[in-house]
Amino acid sequence: MTQQRNDFDELAYSPQFKLNFLAPKYWTTWLGIVAICLMSLLPKCLQSAIAKCLTSIAVKLKSGAAKRARINLSMCFPEKTENERADILYQMYMTAIMFMMNFASLSMRNKHWLERHTEIRGFENIQKVIDSNENVILLVPHTWAIDIPAVLFASRGYPVSAMAKSQKNQLADWLMHRQRVQHGGRVYDRSVGIKPFIKSIRKDNYLGYYLPDEDLGKDHSVFVDFFATQKATISGLGRLSKLSKAKIVPLFAMFNSKTGQFELDIYPALPFPTENEHKDARMMNECIEHYVTQNPEQYMWILRLLKTRPNDEKNPYK
Repeated sequence: MTQQRNDFDELAYSPQFKLNFLAPKYWTTWLGIVAICLMSLLPKCLQSAIAKCLTSIAVKLKSGAAKRARINLSMCFPEKTENERADILYQMYMTAIMFMMNFASLSMRNKHWLERHTEIRGFENIQKVIDSNENVILLVPHTWAIDIPAVLFASRGYPVSAMAKSQKNQLADWLMHRQRVQHGGRVYDRSVGIKPFIKSIRKDNYLGYYLPDEDLGKDHSVFVDFFATQKATISGLGRLSKLSKAKIVPLFAMFNSKTGQFELDIYPALPFPTENEHKDARMMNECIEHYVTQNPEQYMWILRLLKTRPNDEKNPYK
């Protein structure tokens, strides 16, 4: 699986640089990119001091992101006190800001730097599946370090195939895509359907990258338990496993804001498919609950995780 390969696929998403990226409407984005690149060169103690200041501001702002995070935490952890949930929110912002300060290093540094700054626990769970001549679909929840495994594995010769939604800011979208596939791999837009994604796993032996916690609405989901509430959970992972002839291997990506290291926990393959969509969906959510309970600050609580509600309940974010 580590041989040289041609990653070109005419159906894969491939944004290109445009001259209008130099127009005034993108100058703010360019300034932000320069700032993040400079911050990535700062010593960790200085990064931490800046992150603490920014976090103190962020948790006080009445922003949409903070509001969504508070709603998600209150619905998922009603048994926790308001102070306990506030502490999770604070630690999440610290993790997110520290990670963003180091995000540019993925492009500014080489793959050897990434290896030295990543601790991997359980890669043998992927290797075991590969050695048995089976394919792999990685089950990767939305943590702040979600892009790290894809870049690292590709640098080792194990390119990843993923499906993603393009960013509204076309310059940011182009830069993020270049970073994701800098060592190889494929990204497909949802508009092309699931077939190219399956083909890349089944026939081309790419590692599939599956995000289990997206809310794609009622038509593509089943309602199952998620912490103390219910969540519209993507259905069909069992069918995807069968069609791709792949084992489902859970992976939890983290950023340690104290050490500045990326940390990847890889778990043994799950018993997919079960022939029951609700059981499959609940198994995915149980994985997320297990990881997040141990490291709640790593999770993207700012997402619209619970916007689709059962029994026509109101969208909690409106």
